[in-house]
Amino acid sequence: MKHESQLARLGLFDAKVPRYTSYPTAVHFDASVQGGHFRGWLNAIPTGSAVSLYVHVPFCRRLCWFCACRTQGVTNDLPVQLYLETLKREVALVRAELPADVHLSRLHWGGGTPTILSAERISDLAGTIAAHFPLGDGAEFSVEIDPGEIDGARLDALAAAGMNRASIGVQDFDPDIQKVIGRSQSFEITRDAVQALRARGIRSLNADILYGLPFQDSARIADSTRKLLELEPDRVALYGYAHVPWMARRQTLIPAEALPAPEARLHLFETARRLFTWAGYREIGIDHFAKPGDGLSVAAEAGVLRRNFQGYTDDQAVALIGLGASSISRFPQGYAQNASKTAEYQGRVRGGEFATGRGHAFRGEDVLRARVIEELMCQFRADLDALEAECGAAPGTLDAMAGAAVARFPGYLHATGRILEIPHEGHALARMIARCFDAYEMSAESHSLAI
Repeated sequence: MKHESQLARLGLFDAKVPRYTSYPTAVHFDASVQGGHFRGWLNAIPTGSAVSLYVHVPFCRRLCWFCACRTQGVTNDLPVQLYLETLKREVALVRAELPADVHLSRLHWGGGTPTILSAERISDLAGTIAAHFPLGDGAEFSVEIDPGEIDGARLDALAAAGMNRASIGVQDFDPDIQKVIGRSQSFEITRDAVQALRARGIRSLNADILYGLPFQDSARIADSTRKLLELEPDRVALYGYAHVPWMARRQTLIPAEALPAPEARLHLFETARRLFTWAGYREIGIDHFAKPGDGLSVAAEAGVLRRNFQGYTDDQAVALIGLGASSISRFPQGYAQNASKTAEYQGRVRGGEFATGRGHAFRGEDVLRARVIEELMCQFRADLDALEAECGAAPGTLDAMAGAAVARFPGYLHATGRILEIPHEGHALARMIARCFDAYEMSAESHSLAI
């Protein structure tokens, strides 16, 4: 209780801060970045580089009420087919601007529901990508799988295309909670999907589970966590539900009065965290867990864990290229985001143009601050000397920021010389501590609760 009262005193239960999957965060992107920037940044990728490719499929047969992603419902396959043809054109447009010997270290299909594609369309899209972007040695091809929108033919097509990691969203197995969040997905259908994946040789499995859902309590999240552990995922993301109905209108269907208070959210997180660690999973950053041999565990142990729009990653590629409506690319020079509206995205690509609609070109101390934030979020440790040298900054550039952060969080952020470290008991404050290194103005309405 003393620890919790200290967290309350420091503002954990009141604060709304970014998740820092990027810096600056996406709310600071603007229209100053357009297709010319995107083309130039593609051209600047060094020859022989490994890059990552993210492919966004925004369509769903059902729209889950809790979801704040860029998605749209469809009742027939015509919009999906038209979108697929546009994606294939975009693949060719991007490839034409890259050095001939660029290869993929990561390929991820996300959504929406990528498995809304038929088996034939899965093979078509995968074949187009493979013809333009060969997978490098040890490359990872992952796909977000909806257990309610998959069958043997589609799984066969994904396996034949080289998928070697699957990601399944669980959220919560409690049927009452599922009903309230508009996500009907039984444990049995999820288990069957996992078994079907493993029967096809897909051994690497990710799973997402949420805390902070309406009517969720410690007993319910413990039950869902135990059921998830029965499926033995290699890594798990334990995300806090972000209730932002002003940004995601479908969330107005969720009863806000049934949401747990911030203090209760911390207890829910701790309940699930203890179960994952008891089962032998390693804590990764603020909200991920991984088996000891998983790539995230290996990267965390080696101090090379990274963070991007998919969360924590072990990918070391020089660039992440996003394809599809609303997709975000990350280059050494900045971020570029495609037009969010599907019609606008398709119109621009079909016209032979890149669909970049906004973004951010790094300037000033952006890269240095981004690296400090990433290190604190990934390793809970930041060597200021090393980071200043890496980013070409003058020695001492970070001193004032670091001093203010240590003073703001006494006992929860330590400075040993010019090395900052967040002890385990301060991990819940990591996003708030990272905020001390953020130079941009922030509207609380744009972000989720700190816990």
